[in-house]
Amino acid sequence: MTSNRTTPLSGVSMTALGVALIRARESEREDALYDDFCAHAFAEAARDAFLDPGAPAGAARQWAQVEGLVDRFYEGRTVGVRAVDDRVQAWVDGGGRQLVMVGAGLDTRAFRMGLPADLRWFEIDVPEMFEFKEPVLAGVDARPTCARRVVAVDLRADWESALLAAGYDPEVPTAWVDEGAIPYLAHEDATEVAATITRLSAPGSEFGTVHVEVDETEQRYRDLTRLVTTEAEQRPVVRGLGSRARDWWDNHGWRTEFRGWNEITEPYGRRAESTGDGGNGVLHAVRHG
Repeated sequence: MTSNRTTPLSGVSMTALGVALIRARESEREDALYDDFCAHAFAEAARDAFLDPGAPAGAARQWAQVEGLVDRFYEGRTVGVRAVDDRVQAWVDGGGRQLVMVGAGLDTRAFRMGLPADLRWFEIDVPEMFEFKEPVLAGVDARPTCARRVVAVDLRADWESALLAAGYDPEVPTAWVDEGAIPYLAHEDATEVAATITRLSAPGSEFGTVHVEVDETEQRYRDLTRLVTTEAEQRPVVRGLGSRARDWWDNHGWRTEFRGWNEITEPYGRRAESTGDGGNGVLHAVRHG
């Protein structure tokens, strides 16, 4: 399968491609934690584009870097995918019927989890992401089982209006899922996204996001940063909600809990290394009235 785009994704969006490759690899295992039939199509389309003779100079080298980073992040990231699967399933099993993927990337849960038809599923990401994603999904005749709606807008723009225009109902309790988009944003932008989520959340809504403290001098993180950011973007800047993210949510109408990485991953029986000083895990928040 070949993409129409010369280089399907670039910048931070390439992290979504890396996760898709991880999901493709996991799906091939006999003891797979999940089965993502779409992930292989993303991998093939991207590989064809990056290795195309007409691709820009350096594209083949970038593809090799992506594959190398997949090897180094696989164990932890694949377990993280399953953990979010389980959180989504728990929300649906509890009666939740509206969910928003913040920075959806190449997520395919709407297609692979057998979610109910009356679940309104919104995916927010930059237009370039969906320009690559949607043709690939169509090429494998992937069909969502729930009411999936694409919201092609940058989180740094007026995504609230775009989400409402897509049919989002702020009066309905909603699960918000962030697998790492907000921590990439500059602090001011991340704070605005969090404030917008709060404004749009009815009582009983849930928000979940990863919280990772890493050793930025570790080689794999240095390589990842060089791959997905420009030299200017690598200058020191506060990203996400910072070290006091939990305080922010607690002070803005949410009840929070934090589960450490080892606690989350233990039920899956996989070696999923934790980095940092023990502050890695998932922040879960519930909107109170």
